[in-house]
Amino acid sequence: MRKSLLTLGLLAATAAPVMAADYSDDIHKNDYKWMQFNLMGAFDEKGYSESSHDYLEMEFGGRSGIFDLYGYVDVFNLASDSGSDKAGAEKIFMKFAPRMSLDAVTGKDLSFGPVQELYVASLIEWGGNSVVNNQKIGLGSDVNVPWLGKIGLNLYAFYDGNKKDWNGFQVSTNWFKPFYFFENGSFISYQGYIDWQFAMDDDKIDSKFDTTASSGGAMFNGIYWHSDRFAVGYGLKAYKDVYGFADGEALAWGHKPESSGVGHYVAVTYKF
Repeated sequence: MRKSLLTLGLLAATAAPVMAADYSDDIHKNDYKWMQFNLMGAFDEKGYSESSHDYLEMEFGGRSGIFDLYGYVDVFNLASDSGSDKAGAEKIFMKFAPRMSLDAVTGKDLSFGPVQELYVASLIEWGGNSVVNNQKIGLGSDVNVPWLGKIGLNLYAFYDGNKKDWNGFQVSTNWFKPFYFFENGSFISYQGYIDWQFAMDDDKIDSKFDTTASSGGAMFNGIYWHSDRFAVGYGLKAYKDVYGFADGEALAWGHKPESSGVGHYVAVTYKF
């Protein structure tokens, strides 16, 4: 069964008071899946260096029994422009975030207060040239909060797959809130996420991609128009020492990361 983002948005906007997940009769009764392609423009993106560039994103997600999944694959510098900020950099970045429902596995109602469901949560990030090779695992949840409705809230331990080393933790949350509806059924949504890393070792300078700040992260705030087949949106992303790079603090070889500030994103989406 496929539920469109339009349908999911309507459900989120009209949801009744928080209800626990129910798997007593059929763990597949709430299954759904979605996929979309986003043509993106990023402006003043922060990180190891500041960057403005284009990219194509295949984004997908869904639910199948005990498993909940979100993920995307990004392809940068589509025209292979030698003048692009992404020229010579990794061409592809992938993120997969599967979660396994503890409610469904145990057959028990683990909800409490605003918490609807609990998960074993994981997050896997890979770059095309293996510069990025991170795995994160921890406890996930779906939480009902005022106005926003159901959000995902996950706490992970961070593992560097290249160094075979654990380095701090990450808390992540995401939301999708339709707040204005048109007569034709399309709507405007506020959607976004927060990723915040903390308790990192800030003395790691073995390579140019090592952390030099003990905490850091980003918050994305997007305003999007959605129909059942298309979406158009703008996002403002606020950064603070993102990826553990201390903003403006010279590394051993002299480079000063540009890891704090504000970036801007525009998107045109086709939904399958």
